[in-house]
Amino acid sequence: MNVVLPTDATQMQAIVEKVRAGERLSREDGEFLYRSDDLLTIGQMANEVNLKKNGRKVYFIENMSLYFTNVCEAHCAFCNFRKDEGQEGAYTLTGAQMIEYVEKYIHPDVREFHIVGGHNPHVPFQYYVDSLQALHDRFPEVALKAYTAAEIDFFSRISGLSYKEVIQELMKAGLQSLTGGGAEILSDEYRKKMRVDKADVSQYLEVHRTAHNLGLRTHTTMLYGSVEKIEDRVNHMLQIRELQDETNGFQVFIPLSMQPISPKASIRRRNSAFDDLKAIAISRLLLDNFQHIKAYFINIGTQLTQVSLTMGASDVHGTMVKERISHAAGALTPEGITREDLIWLIKGAGRIPVERDTFYNEVRVYE
Repeated sequence: MNVVLPTDATQMQAIVEKVRAGERLSREDGEFLYRSDDLLTIGQMANEVNLKKNGRKVYFIENMSLYFTNVCEAHCAFCNFRKDEGQEGAYTLTGAQMIEYVEKYIHPDVREFHIVGGHNPHVPFQYYVDSLQALHDRFPEVALKAYTAAEIDFFSRISGLSYKEVIQELMKAGLQSLTGGGAEILSDEYRKKMRVDKADVSQYLEVHRTAHNLGLRTHTTMLYGSVEKIEDRVNHMLQIRELQDETNGFQVFIPLSMQPISPKASIRRRNSAFDDLKAIAISRLLLDNFQHIKAYFINIGTQLTQVSLTMGASDVHGTMVKERISHAAGALTPEGITREDLIWLIKGAGRIPVERDTFYNEVRVYE
């Protein structure tokens, strides 16, 4: 009796058949896809899945990125945004100062403030509550998508409050959704290597679980392209998928391409376009319980974002007025983009641009 060992071609065909039958992919499937160089087949499968979920619609939002403070107690190896108290360039804005900044750049179509920042231990938790309250009072029509799970864990530590109590206090001040940052790679070994001295894996997941149970829909991310292994990336997504099975509270998954510290870094210090597209396509295939996969143009560029729309992405984020964190880390892209350019980008991929709000309600469809 002859034993027939699976070849790459037969393994890929088996995965294609699972995807088309709507069957969930396994850990082994995900690792195989990451090791495969057949980007076209992977992208085609992801495109088919996305078209079933979202049709030809691609979503974006008019938003602004706000950063109340860049002072941070953490020293994560990949971050070039943080400063120490008193260091040149360090700042901590009051609510009034932030409102002054916003009024300088805001326009009537902005629907969301995307708010993240440093873990500043020199101010109390009430400062972070008051920051949201000031914005909510001045711009009540703009949704507050604020703070990462790591920030929520930090607030819990400095206040002595539970995650639930922290989030409830922030909700009273106007919080409507959590951002996805702070996930990095959900591996304690990775976090030790990269000096991620903030919320660990279980804490990150527990913050989002708590937020979902309080009725908040949140975002989640994966920062790839440093010291992690393929197995770490797949395991990251499976942990997120498991929590989504439990709560159905995530709105979107955002693969974030690691940026080098210097904008002048060589091409060899950046993730390849091939890897960036695989990250989007494979996440679309593994995360069958997520409605949307986001292509983050700030990290991968506008043209690659356009290509990703035929490889599983259904969201291109937003106008992102004055993004700072990725640019501090070496991103070469613009700090923001106009609505007209986003619409052009989406239509150029043969898709239908849809302006959305924070909760993916359709505001306007650009047929």
